[in-house]
Order: sequence, then structure tokens, then C-alpha cells
Amino acid sequence: MKFSLIGAGNLATQLGVAMVAQGCEVVDVWSRTEDSAQRLAQRLGCRATTALNDLSDDADVFIVSVRDDVLPELLPLLVRGRESKVFLHTAGSIDMNIFAPFCRHYGVFYPMQTFSKERSTRFEEIPCFVEWSDDETRAVVLSLARRVGGSVHPLSSDQRKRLHLAAVFACNFANHCYAIAEGLLREASVGFEVMLPLIDETARKVHELSPREAQTGPAVRNDRTVIDRQSVWLSDHPDWQNIYAVMSDSIHRLATHEPENDQQP
Repeated sequence: MKFSLIGAGNLATQLGVAMVAQGCEVVDVWSRTEDSAQRLAQRLGCRATTALNDLSDDADVFIVSVRDDVLPELLPLLVRGRESKVFLHTAGSIDMNIFAPFCRHYGVFYPMQTFSKERSTRFEEIPCFVEWSDDETRAVVLSLARRVGGSVHPLSSDQRKRLHLAAVFACNFANHCYAIAEGLLREASVGFEVMLPLIDETARKVHELSPREAQTGPAVRNDRTVIDRQSVWLSDHPDWQNIYAVMSDSIHRLATHEPENDQQP
């Protein structure tokens, strides 16, 4: 089975490296920019192209890893003349059926992780969420997931959209809070590295406790003296001040009220 990678960003780069390491044959890489296509193709030992009509006819499976808003214009051009091939996208928040008007064999291969081009990723530790339109695609996507990934989880598009939203909170929003903390520390001439033991322990705790049980800090206790004072200190950063207020209120509400699905009728 031969693969073509459509996209050369963070996810496509780490997925391509993992695929080649596991013996998958990647025949070419497409990107809108020549430099990106060439860089990834050199790492994978395959062809690079910026023209969709120049993609190899030998590819059996096309894995699409591009920005979500590019898919509607890209897919008709990509699939044209290749309707019998298998197409997979890697997006967390896009319905599988975005392929339906264009081809018969399509699905989703969504490895839930944060990726960077130059930071190695251990795919065997990543949960992979998959979906398929038919038996042929099922065989392809399960084979790929089992070959390069960790645990494999069939998941509907609706479930995956909620999963992706949860990942935005757990990863992207949490990392933004790290960035705010870094900014506050910079103003105090303190290096961000002093936060790392705290960040690491916070992450370790949720392996043993639920996030609600692991939550600490002034918002849980509704310590208004600390909360009000810290809010004033953020007066020069109104966006951060607003985040602080909303987060503190949400933390206290969650700490003092049972989630809806835990409530008894």
C-alpha cells in the first residue's frame, strides 16, 4: 500500500516520519509552498510537489492534513480523477462526510496530540481516533492506526468534535495560560523555568485524581481577599484580567456544584 501526504505542517510531518519508520511507503508530499514540500519530502525520502495534478498515480491512500478552512476548496481538486482511491483527513473538528460528494472510500485518522515539526513524537503513546465510510476504508485506516499509533478508538464524527473541543481546553487553553504566566514572570524578571515543577506535578496528579479533585487555589476556596487583590494586579492587562475573573468563577462553580451528569433525579 502506497501513501500520499497532502500537507506538510506539524501533524503531517510527525505522521510521515512515524509512517516511514514503521515501513509505510510514502510516495510523495504535496504542499502549497515549495519549501515546505521539499523539507518534508527530504525527511521521508520521497517526491515533493506543489501541484495536485502532479501527484503520483501509484498512491493508494491520500492522507489530508491541512487547515480546516482549506478542505472545501482542496478536496474537489484532489479527488478528481482519483475517485476509486482512499481518502483520509486528520482533523478533529471536521465531519467525515465532507468527502461524500466526491468519492466512495473515505474516513478519518485523528491522532490526538499536540505536534511540532522539529519535536519528535512517540506515536505509540498517542490514542488514534478513526472513522470509515465502508469496509475498504475500514481495513486501511485500522491497519494504519495499528501500525503507527498506540490505542485505536473508532469514533463517530459527532463524538470526535466533542473530543476535539475537550482537547482545545486541555491543551490549547492550558498552554495559553502558560504563556500568560510567562508574561507575568517576565515583568517580575523571573524565568519561566521555575514553573516547570508545578506544571509537571499538576499534570501527574490527574493520572491519579479527577481534575475536579486535583483542583487547588484561591478560587476553589472563594478566597475573595486573594482573588480581588490579584485582579487589581492585572489592571494593566485587561484581557488577562477578564480571563482570570471568568476562570476563577468557573473553578468555584465547578468545585461547589455537582456536574449535571452526576446529579440524581
